Amino acid sequence: MPTAVTAQQARTPTREPGGIAARFLLPLIALATAVTAANIYLAAPLLPLIARDFGSTPSAVAWVASVAQFGYAAGLLVFAPLGDTVNRRRLVAVLSLVTAAALVAGAMSAGTTALAAAVLIASAATVVPQLLVPLVAQRAPADRRARHVAAVIAGLFTGIVAARVLGGLAGQAFGWRAVFVGAAVLTAALGLLTAYALPVEHRAARTGSLFSGLAALPSVVRRSPDLWRACVRQAGMYGAWSALWTSLALLLTAEDATGYGLTTATAGLFGLFGLAASMVAPLAGGFVDRFGAAKVVRSAYLLAAASVPLFWLGGHVLWALFVAAIAVHAALVASHVANQTLALTTTSTPATANTAYVVAGFAGGAIASALAGSAFTHFGWGGVCAVAGVWLVLGWATTTTAVRR
Repeated sequence: MPTAVTAQQARTPTREPGGIAARFLLPLIALATAVTAANIYLAAPLLPLIARDFGSTPSAVAWVASVAQFGYAAGLLVFAPLGDTVNRRRLVAVLSLVTAAALVAGAMSAGTTALAAAVLIASAATVVPQLLVPLVAQRAPADRRARHVAAVIAGLFTGIVAARVLGGLAGQAFGWRAVFVGAAVLTAALGLLTAYALPVEHRAARTGSLFSGLAALPSVVRRSPDLWRACVRQAGMYGAWSALWTSLALLLTAEDATGYGLTTATAGLFGLFGLAASMVAPLAGGFVDRFGAAKVVRSAYLLAAASVPLFWLGGHVLWALFVAAIAVHAALVASHVANQTLALTTTSTPATANTAYVVAGFAGGAIASALAGSAFTHFGWGGVCAVAGVWLVLGWATTTTAVRR
């Protein structure tokens, strides 16, 4: 019986790239994913430099970084489902150029309002990774599909780490405007190169509105129990990670008895623990291909559950934070590889299913982050750990029915 992925391929025949293009397509997609994913978090480490340039304070311009999250969410809902119906070569090229233009406009902005508008557009258009992941899953051999998806996910997490660590260092050396221009050049170059290397897709003329994919999301999730479980479980996992990771800077930089009193730059180096995700992704992909997604997700949840008391202990001893940071990143990426592979192969519209999956995880993370900030204010670091633990319980307890392999 053909899988959902092969059914999708049958409806959208392609001309495969040959020679060097075919050999380096997956590494190229992973690299393009790293660069485009970094754009979402580009402003965050540059906020002190932006504030100084605009004669303001970092807290007064912090909302610019939050705008990027809303832009990315909007882009996911509008553009990512188009991967099922629109020629991806053209869409990747157009979105890459729009992102680059918005980043250049941001570099030329004279105030926070203009900068926020540019960041909003750039983040909405930088959804290229979620257009390419379904393509990777479609092209991959069935016995290596999760490993191919893991390669792209590794690129995504590497981009996030690079934005937070290297972006801050480059901004200190050359200024935040130069970082925006450099990101624009990289985005345009890699976006156009990736679009050129993608297989040619011969698809029938698309019918319906720009938002037809968005309208189809509820029915796609309703018809696939496997997709629903993947969405809920990743929302729980990503929520727990977000609660801990977004509140960690508050613990590290607090100068009273509740924190460690570290500088912002030193606390930012904790972002390097995100590199654990890049190393775990290929291993997780191999385990999914060998043992199935359900076992990998179960193991990831156990590891994440073990990291929560370690994070709590890290409120008193720093070494526990090191161990917990590695553990929760490994759990997050292993769960992500397994759940996203399942989401991409459980329906005949993988791009739409992938959109539902990513939006569910994003929503879980956003809600948990908001609750964690309030919990830290009222209950300290222990309250943050409690939010993370509750999110893991909710993500697992609501999906206790058997998962089909």
